[in-house]
Amino acid sequence: MAELPESEPRMYRFGKVACGILTHVLCVVFTVLITVLAKPGTSLFSWHPFLMTLAFSLFMTEAVLLFSPHCSPIRKLSHKTKGRFHWILQCLCASCATLGLAVIFYNKHLNGKPHFASWHGLVGLGTLCVVGVQSLAALPLLYHSLAKGWSLAKLKRYHAASGLVTYLLGSVSLLLGICSVWFTGAVGGYTWYLAALCPALSTLVIMSQVSNTYMAKKRLVS
Repeated sequence: MAELPESEPRMYRFGKVACGILTHVLCVVFTVLITVLAKPGTSLFSWHPFLMTLAFSLFMTEAVLLFSPHCSPIRKLSHKTKGRFHWILQCLCASCATLGLAVIFYNKHLNGKPHFASWHGLVGLGTLCVVGVQSLAALPLLYHSLAKGWSLAKLKRYHAASGLVTYLLGSVSLLLGICSVWFTGAVGGYTWYLAALCPALSTLVIMSQVSNTYMAKKRLVS
């Protein structure tokens, strides 16, 4: 797998590296923006956007980028080690998202507001459930003895495909969140569009990374 990028044109590799670095920057910038706007700790609600953004924008994105052949911060480590770090980041993602859901659920309870009454709430709940299932389903990749009769290659393909769906759900949840009354009331004009570009562009890069990785594997097999 490490040899594949070397056969690519130099400009193509440069573009991939630039896109990867941009994605690292975008997920951090978006997380910082939401943190500044939410001011976590100033109210119970303030923890919800902070924790959800930390989960789906920062931890989930970085967990996938660990496997990037172009911009992984631990590119020189073994695939097994990357898998361990990936699982840790995904656990942090699931933990933050669970806390974020608990916060907004309790906040709505205190204020007598209906639960999951918007697309943002429904998609967010569904995304958290999928993240939990995805994390548990990844255990056979760490401990292959749990999945007797399944090849490791097939498990990785299924995990990558379902992981991409999970990431798309997380990005949709973030985009719906910035359409909320809270966010649109806090920012306006070009700031909103720039904020929307962060998860949108990150999603395109992640989709490209996952699809190119497994298309390359298919070419090698053939």
